[in-house]
Amino acid sequence: MKSKSLGNSGFNVSEVGLGCWQLGGDWGDGVSEENAFNIMTKAVEQGVTFFDTADVYGAGQSERVIGKFIKQHKPNLKIATKFGRDGSVYPDKYTEEALRKAIDDSLNRLGIDALDLLQLHCIPTDVLYEGSIFNWLRTLKKEGKIKAFGASIETVEEGLFCIEQEGITSLQIIFNIFRQKPLEELLPKAKAKNVGIIVRLPLASGLLTGKFTKESTFSESDHRNYNKDGDAFNVGETFAGLPFEKGVELSNKIKDNFLTNGLTMAQFSQRWILDHDAISCIIPGASSASQINSNCSVSSLEPLSSSIHEALQDFYKNEIHQHIRGPY
Repeated sequence: MKSKSLGNSGFNVSEVGLGCWQLGGDWGDGVSEENAFNIMTKAVEQGVTFFDTADVYGAGQSERVIGKFIKQHKPNLKIATKFGRDGSVYPDKYTEEALRKAIDDSLNRLGIDALDLLQLHCIPTDVLYEGSIFNWLRTLKKEGKIKAFGASIETVEEGLFCIEQEGITSLQIIFNIFRQKPLEELLPKAKAKNVGIIVRLPLASGLLTGKFTKESTFSESDHRNYNKDGDAFNVGETFAGLPFEKGVELSNKIKDNFLTNGLTMAQFSQRWILDHDAISCIIPGASSASQINSNCSVSSLEPLSSSIHEALQDFYKNEIHQHIRGPY
């Protein structure tokens, strides 16, 4: 497993991390604590050193199960969590006191003394642009409550604003073959500013595994069902904002026309992301330990050819971009 520096944090993270939303058990079929431990154990065995979670994943359950795992196994990990989407603050109750309480609660659930990385969790744009929240984060960093801070954002414009904020370490963005807009301006500017890029939804909610058909269905509690059209939160967080059937159609075209070198679609799609040198790490989720090996193998694969990258950019411009919905 290769590693990269995470912006100006002063520490490295594995190129492939672990997204821990599913460990909260609040969407899909849920993940038992035993299964969560199996997933985390396999990830650590494969060289993963970066876990990404949030205070709202399973109403704190994701942080709690990570905390139990840390206590029992004492792995060499960097833990990132998030603040800002809990109903006690979202959408218009953001205060320094609320931020401090949320951090203390996360520290208690995780059983650690300081957060390696605290990220703003897709907070409203007007709160972001008002700017006070960055002053609070800088104060908390000076006090030692957090070692670094960043922002998980929805749009390129939000990202460009955030990288100008003094002391920011990282941005978490949606970036994959279906969502290539950050290539134009955001990634080059983040690299120039030494701001790390953490990529969520590297497989577009599973579309880029190539395993779905237009007849595939999802459980009632799965966001791929209840948020497929953005009814619960930003539609871009589900299937990268593509209508499901169109996403399946486009995924099949990628599989038929671009897949190379015996790679699976999941490997190909994640390797495409890591080929961009502004990327610090990707954070695919996993519902079973068996998925970890495939995800982690991507770090050791050879880069895709420049001709493949050029062809996929053209494919995005000509066949994908016009179908994406939601803030981008």
